[in-house]
Amino acid sequence: MDIIQHSIAVGKYLVSPLIRHQDDGHYAASVSIRSGHGSGMHDRVMRFTPRFASHAAAVGYAIDQGLGWVSERAPGNSPLALPCAG
Repeated sequence: MDIIQHSIAVGKYLVSPLIRHQDDGHYAASVSIRSGHGSGMHDRVMRFTPRFASHAAAVGYAIDQGLGWVSERAPGNSPLALPCAG
């Protein structure tokens, strides 16, 4: 994994936390998961309902959620995949 600021490249995905400071002093977390290039680029953005007391906590949560989403789609992580008896 390469860490670029707070973005993390994992295989074909770029996971980027998106943090906003709220009027009440807390932080809202979202994550962008980008794949592809040019006209074939896709960007999935997920917004989360928990609010965080610190920027660092919001970043950590967003990254964890994004990496979890990516790992669910990684080849070989399918719960139906069984080793072949050969």
